[in-house]
Amino acid sequence: MRVREFVAPVLHRSGEPQVMDIVQLQEPQAGEVRVRMVAAGVCHSCLSTADGSFGEMPLPMILGDEGAGVVEAVGEGCRSLAPGDHVVLSWAPSCGRCRFCSSGRPGICETPAPLGRMSDGTSRFRVDGVQAFHMGPSTYSPYVVVDETAAVRVSRAIPLESAALIGCAVTTGVGAVLNTAKVRVGESVAVFGCGGVGLNAVQGAALAGAHPVIAVDVLESKLDVAKRLGATDTVHSGEEDPVERIISLTGGGVDHAIVAVGATSVMDVALRSLGRSGQCVLVGAPPFGTSLSVDPFLLVGSERRLVGSRYGSSNPQVAFPFLVDLYLTGKLKLDELITTRYPMHKVNEASAALASGADIRGVLTFD
Repeated sequence: MRVREFVAPVLHRSGEPQVMDIVQLQEPQAGEVRVRMVAAGVCHSCLSTADGSFGEMPLPMILGDEGAGVVEAVGEGCRSLAPGDHVVLSWAPSCGRCRFCSSGRPGICETPAPLGRMSDGTSRFRVDGVQAFHMGPSTYSPYVVVDETAAVRVSRAIPLESAALIGCAVTTGVGAVLNTAKVRVGESVAVFGCGGVGLNAVQGAALAGAHPVIAVDVLESKLDVAKRLGATDTVHSGEEDPVERIISLTGGGVDHAIVAVGATSVMDVALRSLGRSGQCVLVGAPPFGTSLSVDPFLLVGSERRLVGSRYGSSNPQVAFPFLVDLYLTGKLKLDELITTRYPMHKVNEASAALASGADIRGVLTFD
């Protein structure tokens, strides 16, 4: 079988830096496509994979779960894409047959691909002659092979650097508000955590016509960005009690609390900030095995709800073009989210900047 050979960052051991290594990529098989990457967003899911927070992963692995590029080749039977198409990559390839895929929720497909592998149980990557594994679409690689359901064609009018963010952070944040919470005009929203996902939840709340839209974080710099993206009020949770402030701003508690961080302490604060019949949507992923303790009366007493949101309850085939249209019409801000652009070989520097809070979204670019 023909292979393409190139250099890419590879995670060999949890807790250690990624190493630039020679990678071989096999040709796309039936129903698959090869994509030449143009840009990849650097996100917290990759940090959690790299440091072991997500539990044991098959290694070596190439990280990256959001990005955009150009289709180079298609496998047999691929009908939805052609070479030259501009695509945003999804980390939720779907079987297309189960009841969840059929109802437009591929993020919770009943028969997803095995962890780190394609749907047939194998990997298309090789490093030093042995199998290397995929993290979702592995967008940190300059070339990837993905299932055709994981590559969504988008308009050529959007810069691929901006479109890259749609693959995870934008869809997850906006979708958590519009699809999971189903926020209505005039309802109040508080977003806890103003990283890439949280800031897009702020944008989603503004798009929904929510009021007030309250952004909560411990970094003033991120709260400043939240204001520019639609937050009407901000709460610095390191300097004031967020529950008291939110209750004061809303006259009794917020209608929707969106938790975009993986800390259970923040989830508890969000629950306590809810008003009657309020809804708390958990988006951030805590380390595996973490437990959240909830007083049942907090839910039962005033019909509050606690729900989870995976990939913003979105169908990428529909959501990605919709979000591109919002960007092209000036209703969704993407360029403002990109703090720094890094060449691929500076992936560890980009990861460190995200971990420290220095970047809202770093973007890897490929020559």
